[in-house]
Amino acid sequence: MKIRIEIEEGIAEEEVVIRCRGITKQIKAIQTAVSDVVNIAQKFPLCRGDTEYFVPLDDILFFETEGGEIHAHTRDEIYQAKYKLYELEDMLPGVFMRVSKSTILNINHIYSVNRNLTSSSVVAFWGTHKQVFLSRYYYKPFINKLEEKRVYHERRLR
Repeated sequence: MKIRIEIEEGIAEEEVVIRCRGITKQIKAIQTAVSDVVNIAQKFPLCRGDTEYFVPLDDILFFETEGGEIHAHTRDEIYQAKYKLYELEDMLPGVFMRVSKSTILNINHIYSVNRNLTSSSVVAFWGTHKQVFLSRYYYKPFINKLEEKRVYHERRLR
């Protein structure tokens, strides 16, 4: 596989083109990785009171349902989201994943996972006291996602 970067100073917007004979697992992974990098930089509309804020997606640790509302948590703040959890699941980039019936988290901010085989595990985040529960149902997909991320980073370091 060849990777080529062409610099054109006069273009209005960057474009990534993948030329391939067909969609393979590797091509799909490249597409997902590029899409995640682009999408995580986007600002997401969230509310607190009567004020709408535009928060970078990468600042969001997790979304959770509480009292019929969806809350977005950053390290220091809590905002209200206008979408349902299932809508967020479809909208968010691949670094976000569902870990329980009521929670979607950003895997880029995970500090630790306290595993509990008989009940929910606990996920803690960097730089904050906030934690979420990881249900047993989502445990295996969660571990697989972390493993994919680890393998990806190991390959980049070689």
